[in-house]
Amino acid sequence: MPSRHPASIEPFVPRTVLHVATERGWRGGERQVLWLARALEAMGHRSVVVARGGEPLAERAREAGLEVVSLAPRTEFDPIAVALLRRAALRYDADVVHAHTGHAVGLAALARVGARARMVVTRRVDFALKRNVASRWKYRRADAIIAISRAVADIMVAGGVHRSRITIVPSGIDLTRQIVPAAPEVLESLGVPRGAPVVVQVAQLVGHKDPVNFVRGLAAARRRVPSLHGLMLGEGPLRGEVEAEAARLGVRDALHLPGYRTDADSILAAATVATLSSREEGLGTVLLDALSLGRPVAACAAGGIPEIIEDGTSGLLVPRENGDALGAAIARLIEDPALAARLGEGARHRAAEFSVERTAARTLEVYERVLGGWRAPVSESADASADAAAAEPA
Repeated sequence: MPSRHPASIEPFVPRTVLHVATERGWRGGERQVLWLARALEAMGHRSVVVARGGEPLAERAREAGLEVVSLAPRTEFDPIAVALLRRAALRYDADVVHAHTGHAVGLAALARVGARARMVVTRRVDFALKRNVASRWKYRRADAIIAISRAVADIMVAGGVHRSRITIVPSGIDLTRQIVPAAPEVLESLGVPRGAPVVVQVAQLVGHKDPVNFVRGLAAARRRVPSLHGLMLGEGPLRGEVEAEAARLGVRDALHLPGYRTDADSILAAATVATLSSREEGLGTVLLDALSLGRPVAACAAGGIPEIIEDGTSGLLVPRENGDALGAAIARLIEDPALAARLGEGARHRAAEFSVERTAARTLEVYERVLGGWRAPVSESADASADAAAAEPA
């Protein structure tokens, strides 16, 4: 096959992107912002992270050698924060302002006024869209919207966003990481007896993660595997409900709640089974971690989770809000080591399809499209546009 003529190859154009994510704390979304920014830098582009000073995203971005702009908005439309973001867009001569959270969308929509930058929005949750004038206005300002799963895209379309404005770009995983499984001593320090099987969930104790369903799944699994212990790594307002349900079901001694852990990846790597008990989930990026670590997965088929886990090939899926079904899947993986090994191998193969480099390349395609001037219709219809996209909860 003849080689492509050099004159036909488009010249490389480095882009400058402001990644805006001003939420507090460190969750999957913040990690995705950091990994995307790093991957784009590795491709020869310039990534500037706009985040709250002192928060983990800002600190880790600096540690990674990325440029950071500190921004601490008091509200989504804080005029001082808007002015500072606009100044940054002009100072860096940004090609794209990429808003990674709902509250960042309002800031970006106002800040781009007077700047040449295009605006791209990523939506990571499958919550129903809010229906108010502010949400409608800010999302209509976006030149493109990225949804991390078909489930998220469907929710946005149901809320009035024209499907042609949405590009599905799944979140990615850093496959170059070397994660050492936690030693038995670490698990023992968390309450798991040496040699006992352990099911691990890494998630906040919040409603859409349905941690109470995890407790019910643990109780159901222990009816078949009495030695099983459960670890939930994360903190949140439902801790009291989780502890109460564990006491009611008689599994309080087998359930361990160590809160937020910086070594969560190592603990997940030591899991006998990894799980996610969510009733709503944009994609479930913690399952990407489990896949890359070769852990057998039992998870609820909520939101975008079925877009990661292929039932029977890279994990087991059960109906959401069904603790008995979740427990049966967990127990099955412990009782059938051959099945667990096969699914663990399938998990590693599946993880390769979600590399962060692939996510960055597909995101860059969105940038190039909007920089080329293409823009899809704003809404499906006048009635639908009235219900256009929403802000994420604070």
